[in-house]
Amino acid sequence: MLQKYLNISSSKWYWLALLLLGISLEASALFYQYVLDYPPCVLCIHVRIWVLGMIVISLLALKFYKNSLGLLTSQIVMTLLSLGLFERSYQLLGTERGFVYGECNMESGLPAWFALDSWFPSVFKIWAACGYTPELLFGVTMAEALIVMSFILLSLSFIFTVYLFNRHFVNK
Repeated sequence: MLQKYLNISSSKWYWLALLLLGISLEASALFYQYVLDYPPCVLCIHVRIWVLGMIVISLLALKFYKNSLGLLTSQIVMTLLSLGLFERSYQLLGTERGFVYGECNMESGLPAWFALDSWFPSVFKIWAACGYTPELLFGVTMAEALIVMSFILLSLSFIFTVYLFNRHFVNK
């Protein structure tokens, strides 16, 4: 049974699900920004950038999922992206709850060669200072949902990375 679940990491459906998750998260963020009028802070923009990375890697993995080394590389990068997403989600929750200070300003911190905030200001421009995230459903805030989702994604990505590494290098 465990083997069946672990084989999911080699499936195009797994990568398609991650792609759809990333697109859904970006669409939700833009819906909250433009329809519900919740302007994004720097941490929210950083979360969007990590999610954009997930989308790009998912697209690449869909192209290379039949190649075991390409699949392993994609999964390693997805684990690193999930770690970055988890860290930013933690900072966002910490800022909202008051146990993290000093992570929020009006500068994106992006280098000039990766100026997403200048290239795509409608998606990546900082509009507000940090402090709170909107409530989603049942009193759960966006920061709370992001920390749970990113932890699950990080855990799965790590487990799948270990499995694929063992399958590729150890159990050849």
